[in-house]
Amino acid sequence: MSKRPVTEADLQSYVDDSLPEERLGEVEDYLAAHPEEAERVRAFLAQKMALKAMFNPVLDEPLPEKLRVLASPPSIAATDRPATPFLPRWSPQRFAAGIAIAMISGAAGWLAHDQYPRPERWAQMAQLPRQAAIAHVVFSPDVRRPVEISAENEDQLVAWLSKRLGTPVHPPKLGALGYELIGGRLLPGNSGPVAQFMYHDATGQRLTLYVSIENTANHDTAFRFAQEGPVNVFYWVDGKFGYAISAGIDRDKLARVATAVYSQFEHQ
Repeated sequence: MSKRPVTEADLQSYVDDSLPEERLGEVEDYLAAHPEEAERVRAFLAQKMALKAMFNPVLDEPLPEKLRVLASPPSIAATDRPATPFLPRWSPQRFAAGIAIAMISGAAGWLAHDQYPRPERWAQMAQLPRQAAIAHVVFSPDVRRPVEISAENEDQLVAWLSKRLGTPVHPPKLGALGYELIGGRLLPGNSGPVAQFMYHDATGQRLTLYVSIENTANHDTAFRFAQEGPVNVFYWVDGKFGYAISAGIDRDKLARVATAVYSQFEHQ
């Protein structure tokens, strides 16, 4: 009896650990015979692990006061009333777990929004490193198509991204630090387009530059550092631009890259 062909749904189920036991061996045999597909699946698994590493700590964070009130037991007066059928009772732990799950789902669907009100400038600054880190985690492991337009067509890439962002934007040159441009892509931000440029070194280590134009106009150009799970991020805001450099390299090395990028954008 001939085996059923392995479909994209089978591969996604394999990544999600949801394949039936009888199908698992067939998919593993397929991956062993198709190295390119196996490499793509490994990239998906790496993304999955990185996203979990980034967001699992949320489960251990204390609930904000506003959510603690929502998750607290009802008052005595409220318990005198008949319970509404079919509505589950939420403990603080389950409430926190639900928030974490929503955040992970939001990352996959590109919804990395800050949940609590702050002054606009600080809210946008707080979102920048997390959004950049998520974009890095999602796209940098991709083997087949890490970018939409490759470095071989840099002029086309620059023209396209500049048009979509409504302002000239050029990828900085990082060859002196050992990083060469792979290419770039357009990403959706909170309220408009975002550019991502990707680089790699001789070992295959990748870093990404995230350029946003959604920031409150200011000239707070001081570097800030954030660690989002396995990803280190240096970021800053200059005028309407927000910049973030993300990579899985140590802080000192990333700081040298960020300084080089800042210097080049300052003189553009």
